[in-house]
Amino acid sequence: MVDVMLSDMLTVILIPLAAIIGIGFSLFQWYLVSKVSLTSSAMGNGLSDRLIEDEECLSDHGVVARCAEIQNAISEGATSFLFTEYKYVGLFMSAFAVLIFLFLGSVEGFSIKEQPCTYSKDKLCKPALANAFFSTVLFLLGAGTSLFSGYLGMKIATYANARTTLEARKGVGKAFITAFRSGAVMGFLLAANGLLVLYITILLLKLYYGDDWEGLFEAITGYGLGGSSMALFGRVAGGIYTKAADVGADLVGKVEKNIPEDDPRNPAVIADNVGDNVGDIAGMGSDLFGSYAESSCAALVVASISSFGINHELTAMCYPLLISSMGIIVCLLTTLFATDIFEIKLIKEIEPALKNQLIISTVLMTFGIAIVSWIALPPSFTIFSFGVQKDVTNWQLFFCVAVGLWAGLIIGFVTEYYTSNAYSPVRDVADACKTGAATNVIFGLALGYKSVIIPIFAIALSIFVSFSLAAMYGVAMAALGMLSTIATGLAIDAYGPISDNAGGIAEMAGMSHHICERTDALDAAGNTTAAIGKGFAIGSAALVSLALFGAFVSRANITTVDVLTPTVFIGLLVGAMLPYWFSAMTMKSVGSAALKMVEEVRRQFNTLPGLMEGTVKPDYTTCVKISTDASIKEMIPPGALVMLTPLIVGFFFGVETLSGVLVGALVSGVQIAISASNTGGAWDNAKKYIEAGASDHARLLGPKGSDSHKAAVIGDTIGDPLKDTSGPSLNILIKLMAVESLVFAPFFATHGGFLFKLF
Repeated sequence: MVDVMLSDMLTVILIPLAAIIGIGFSLFQWYLVSKVSLTSSAMGNGLSDRLIEDEECLSDHGVVARCAEIQNAISEGATSFLFTEYKYVGLFMSAFAVLIFLFLGSVEGFSIKEQPCTYSKDKLCKPALANAFFSTVLFLLGAGTSLFSGYLGMKIATYANARTTLEARKGVGKAFITAFRSGAVMGFLLAANGLLVLYITILLLKLYYGDDWEGLFEAITGYGLGGSSMALFGRVAGGIYTKAADVGADLVGKVEKNIPEDDPRNPAVIADNVGDNVGDIAGMGSDLFGSYAESSCAALVVASISSFGINHELTAMCYPLLISSMGIIVCLLTTLFATDIFEIKLIKEIEPALKNQLIISTVLMTFGIAIVSWIALPPSFTIFSFGVQKDVTNWQLFFCVAVGLWAGLIIGFVTEYYTSNAYSPVRDVADACKTGAATNVIFGLALGYKSVIIPIFAIALSIFVSFSLAAMYGVAMAALGMLSTIATGLAIDAYGPISDNAGGIAEMAGMSHHICERTDALDAAGNTTAAIGKGFAIGSAALVSLALFGAFVSRANITTVDVLTPTVFIGLLVGAMLPYWFSAMTMKSVGSAALKMVEEVRRQFNTLPGLMEGTVKPDYTTCVKISTDASIKEMIPPGALVMLTPLIVGFFFGVETLSGVLVGALVSGVQIAISASNTGGAWDNAKKYIEAGASDHARLLGPKGSDSHKAAVIGDTIGDPLKDTSGPSLNILIKLMAVESLVFAPFFATHGGFLFKLF
């Protein structure tokens, strides 16, 4: 058997080719979505597309213009917010980039002389100053790519939401395809763009580093740090924005004034729809891009000091990128099942169609992983494992990737079970609303705590299997396996906010009850898929963080991490506390912003005559400004907490204490993130279960405006910041601290433990 069947030349061609195919496919999906017109000429094109308004003699050409007007307002609000956010975050990132250069450059006293390699002492590697410079440049590149990913997703979502609303007039199937294709545009653009930028960066760095692959891939970690740093601010700021508006709109509009969720009389309704895009689309896009970048960087760093890097085996070294390339092709085939092969005709078929995307992509990707492992890896090789080279075979690495892939599917289905109102846990929460908000909250919290059990076992099993087979490289590849179908995951994740906005636009445009029913059904399925997406992100974050931790320990020359050592144990305690501190900051930020929003919405209802009657248009602009100002102001403290903690701990207390902090944050953060996300998702769908009234049990609890419904709205309001701000942000916390520690590991190993050196 030939050691490596895939030639280096073919590898150089296949990776960018897969990325280009992904970009081309996304542009084709965008073209299909763009064919849905936002002009009155879209009111019908034949008997096959007869509109429901025509059937009810309610045809109003002005409804299309109103949809376009609302979409423009949402798009302008989202764009304005993101530009404001990026302006402030850009200043912070620039300052942090200077720190990276100064800290890493000081490792060798800013020397420009080549130094003996860390793992091959007989060879010379590029100076630390070069690593400092390229790490800084790649940090800014990663931040820029993450920024672009989030912005692109937001523009696509705001382009598609009104088009989804208009297609709902022709049937639920037409609306579903439009929303899903729009999500696919974002999914494939982000996955392909991340792969292409990373691959081109590696090729360009090789021009300088040459055979110094150790230094090359050490510099690459800056790319992951930049992506994750940007994602943190995007998630926190977007989460604060969307939940401040959502809570304000619900508490006054639905609870106090007893008006529908997206009633145009509610002054906070535009801000709420803007928030869906900047939080659940832009923030989520940056988040998953960060996960992809970090898992790839972790795998490449460990591989660079294994036989792949030592022997300069390019194809084997690019194994993580080939897995991602295969993932794009698999996801492309999977998407066709939802958009072209099986047609959605009934509301009850929506959620199964989305779930089938996960199943089909996982099954196909399993075969894809086997193919890549067979043609890209030699039959046997060695992987660096804490100072020694561990013998590994290609089929063992296949199992590492596959176990991560299937663990992700398990986490997704467990998340769906605990957050979908099709199953008993959410229905039990809804049933608890009969006796008031207090019992609703109690049942919701219990559900969230219980939902942690199976995902943690799935993560633990994948860690055990992958580490046993291929050490930390196996863990990194398990994380990449979980993210290998990121294009499909992003498509069904982005589908949710797009459908949510479509429902809001239908309500605000005064469209018929039947159309609102269709968009509500799309939205309800989207809530579950959004929760599944968060489950994937949290599970992959745990694996990525552990892989980055392993790379950090090796890079910082730590042989063992002994929890009985006081310096390590105090690090564990402090690290376990950080997710609670971070959550407290983000939850309070949402509360403070929501308080201002509630006061403004109440003021308008009390002081604007004719607002409740619908004869006066509310002041949407003031509510948008409240959310914008609050989110920009409140995002800095939690972001600074996460990014400064590794620097402070590593410099003053040393690498052993920092290793304890990283483990403590990982163990604590994963549990809180899963619990918070699932609790919030369950409360949200319990409310929608009562509102829909689709079963005898639900009708007993309803209708809208009943005491049970009001209790469900309160639970949903409490859960909003849990599932959309604190929970999703925590997975970035554990990844970001780990990758930042890895980037600064040479500095901490040389100059760390300042306080202990004084005694």
